[in-house]
Amino acid sequence: MALFKKRTVGKPGEWYYCLEHKKVEEGPECPAKDRFGPYASRGEAQHAMETARERNVEWETDPRWHDSAPRDPADD
Repeated sequence: MALFKKRTVGKPGEWYYCLEHKKVEEGPECPAKDRFGPYASRGEAQHAMETARERNVEWETDPRWHDSAPRDPADD
C-alpha cells in the first residue's frame, strides 16, 4: 500500500472529458493529464473533442502564428 496516494484535482459539479476512456466524467475521476476540462455542463464536456478540433483549425489558419513565406535555407 502506498503511503501517499496521488489524488486527482477537481470538484463534483465540474465536468471533464477523459481522453483515456473517451467518456464524460463528473468530478475528479481520472488524472488531469488524461482529461480536458473543467466544463460548466455535461453537454460542453461531451463536445470537448469537437471544440478542440475547431480551435486547432483556428490556430492553424491564424496568420498571426505563421510566417508570411517559408524561409529558404539557401539564403543563409
